[in-house]
Amino acid sequence: MTDTPYVPPKVWTWNKENGGQFANINRPIAGPTHDKELPVGKHPLQLYSLATPNGVKVTVMLEELLALGHKGAEYDAWLIRIGNGEQFGSGFVDINPNSKIPALMDRSGPEPIRVFESGSILLYLAEKFGAFLPKDIKTRAEAMSWLFWQMGSAPYLGGGFGHFYAYAPTKIEYAIDRFAMETKRQLDVLDRRLADNEYLAGKEYTIADMAVWPWYGALAKGLVYGAGEFLSVQDYKNVQRWTDQIAKRPAVKRGRMVNRISGDPASQLHERHDASDFETKTQDKLAPAM
Repeated sequence: MTDTPYVPPKVWTWNKENGGQFANINRPIAGPTHDKELPVGKHPLQLYSLATPNGVKVTVMLEELLALGHKGAEYDAWLIRIGNGEQFGSGFVDINPNSKIPALMDRSGPEPIRVFESGSILLYLAEKFGAFLPKDIKTRAEAMSWLFWQMGSAPYLGGGFGHFYAYAPTKIEYAIDRFAMETKRQLDVLDRRLADNEYLAGKEYTIADMAVWPWYGALAKGLVYGAGEFLSVQDYKNVQRWTDQIAKRPAVKRGRMVNRISGDPASQLHERHDASDFETKTQDKLAPAM
């Protein structure tokens, strides 16, 4: 290391050695790196994903729809291991040219419809099934505002704070302070909203909660970046109440398991192709006997 201040060059060039923990999958160009078709299962909806916060949004939504009795929301959830670069396969890029999970194919109609970006998928499913998006125009506007708040805010949490606090190859005080301040400001925004409202849109549980909970609920419980104590997350009492309330929902518990590849083996359902998979195909049941 050197104390010499960094001076940006006139023209930036790609240094493959730079990028910290995720250097092997970071690159400054789009498009596929290899040919690979995606599998297609038996259900109308085909999800290609991983249980990151963005992936959990969609599996929670699908499980909530099924819990309401929407049989058309049956889905196959295929695992995309982003650490291995599977999101750069040609089949995945055909669905999402941005090479980010989750990606959804709706094969229920005469022609398949691709949907990418997690917020877009939530909105698409809410409109398709007429659920979790309020009919009242005022409450709907509130839900949509919080949905888009999450889409715009989470990059400061993940790509900003999370990256520099947990993943960057060196600790940079300025960067950590900058994004810790913004993350705590966002938690305060949520805490103030939830002080007088059961859910983000008001009394009704909506796609806004499904979008925000996997990111900020996990943060509030100290489950991401090892930063709970650093950010004093216990101080945000209303966020804690809301987080616990949502976590108790059976569909949320199931949705959080789908495409999960870390943690308790009993909480990992690498792929989901049938409702019975939660009882028979979690990793604790598939692991070889010792």
